[in-house]
Amino acid sequence: MASYPSTRWLLLSKSFNEGMRIYHKYKFILKKLIKRLRNFKYKSVRSDFIISNGDPIQKKGELIDKEIFNGGPTHNFSAIGRLCLITLLKVGITPDSRVLDIDCGALRGGYWLIHFLNPNRYFGIESNKKMLEVGRKIMLDKETLEYKKPQFDHNANFDFSVFNQKFDFILARSIWTHASKRQIQEMIDEFIANTSSKGVFLTSYIKPYFKEQDYKGDEWVGKSHHSDTPGIVFHSLPWIEKECTKRSLKLIELKFDYFDQIWLYISK
Repeated sequence: MASYPSTRWLLLSKSFNEGMRIYHKYKFILKKLIKRLRNFKYKSVRSDFIISNGDPIQKKGELIDKEIFNGGPTHNFSAIGRLCLITLLKVGITPDSRVLDIDCGALRGGYWLIHFLNPNRYFGIESNKKMLEVGRKIMLDKETLEYKKPQFDHNANFDFSVFNQKFDFILARSIWTHASKRQIQEMIDEFIANTSSKGVFLTSYIKPYFKEQDYKGDEWVGKSHHSDTPGIVFHSLPWIEKECTKRSLKLIELKFDYFDQIWLYISK
């Protein structure tokens, strides 16, 4: 009597062969990705930012999320906000610094900056009026608003001149991960025109693993004042370096405080 393989063996064999076919088809890409991950040189802060159930700021972020999009993953709300202040402290911010927070949203980072900075030193731009209104209501009490006197504007054109200030620091956390290259160019030009001679632009980006991921579109991608569709984009570091060099700006890719996005330090 002839011996036939079991049905289970045939299924396992078929799955294995299919897996090997996929591996051989994409092995170049997989090897390239694994090599990049092994060579990753950014110091993550995830282990230092474990969110406690008792964190009152995290609770505020969760309350905001019940009313409107709070600007990012809710479980990281408090952590990302603290990270913005900590990184700014490492690059030289002081209580007397004038800081412009681009697309400040529901004040995820603004909460920490407003409490740290002296009165009349925090400025925020947010085109989504409702998001900012909910953030102000939940994140800041009346006494803090009256004493610290943060100023806000709702323009959607990345116009930094609306406050008639020369800023010391401009913060754009998770903005270039949604902006087009044209919008990034506009922000860089606004930085040059509206900061002091020692002004610093602290922004974040996600680099593309493959050339095809480098965003070439001309529109904002992700949630905004006119869209509820999530999304994210990538920009290559060589392109950013070229834009900075054309404007005689210095660019440093920071190797610390990595939390999903890489910090860029731009100065005059």
